[in-house]
Amino acid sequence: MLSVTILGNNSAVPAFDRHPTSQVVTLDGNNYLVDCGEGTQIQMIKYKIRRGKISHIFISHLHGDHYFGLVGLINSFGLLSHQQDLHVFGPSPLQEIVELQLRVAKTVLPFNLYFHTINKEGILYEDSKIEVRCFPTNHRIECYGFSFREKKLPRKIDVDKVKAAEIPASFYKKLEEGMDYTTKNDVLIKNETVTIEAPKGRSYVFCADTKYDESLLPHLYDADMIYHETTYLDNLKEKAIERFHSTSSHAAMIAKKGRVKKLLIGHFSSKYAELDEFEKEARVVFENTEIALEGVAYAV
Repeated sequence: MLSVTILGNNSAVPAFDRHPTSQVVTLDGNNYLVDCGEGTQIQMIKYKIRRGKISHIFISHLHGDHYFGLVGLINSFGLLSHQQDLHVFGPSPLQEIVELQLRVAKTVLPFNLYFHTINKEGILYEDSKIEVRCFPTNHRIECYGFSFREKKLPRKIDVDKVKAAEIPASFYKKLEEGMDYTTKNDVLIKNETVTIEAPKGRSYVFCADTKYDESLLPHLYDADMIYHETTYLDNLKEKAIERFHSTSSHAAMIAKKGRVKKLLIGHFSSKYAELDEFEKEARVVFENTEIALEGVAYAV
């Protein structure tokens, strides 16, 4: 199952028991950390996130509320004798910043730490189950969003039809891969007659910090769920634009034009103690909107 757990939904300053940006995308037991604001470790412990399952961390940009928790987390991995290789993706000079902090502390890690500099859109990571891509957003500094797309599942065997066609079990794997079967009598059995097409892989898109920008649409079009920042309510639209952020209606318009199925909103300014109005404003434009609540795991 593809899901996302929100660890932090606030913007620059922690306030009202809300924390800076951080979330964990999970697929089949593997955790992918997206941004690592201050307090991320505490939130992981609080919400029982399995840190040992994290091997890939994606940092959207180098404003502190999105990565100030990173070096602490890496250090804790070391203290906890983490053995798995750790891959960190982010804009330059993230590697220089983190390595300086580790070097002056004379930190020796018991695992391999690899940095991958992001400087353009494209595939960052993929395996047999997932593809992770990045794309630029429209923010004050270099900033990237991330899309997590589940690979399409193998075709499903129609047991009754396969048995009726007398296809041996040794060929089932190839049927799942889409291959046709030829009998001993040279009769071709088309794959689609004995298998069922698997549903399309699910997709989640993290849009990072950005002002309203329709150039994001190709990267999130038809996604099952997206997370889009809503730093301000609509009455502060000019302030949002000036600071390269979005309002609740901005996020909703992107979701509507992108024909996504569900919108999560977050990155709230610390000037707001209550968040209900964000959801109300967004739902006027895009009904299937929810506030990204800390500690909640949302199924994609």
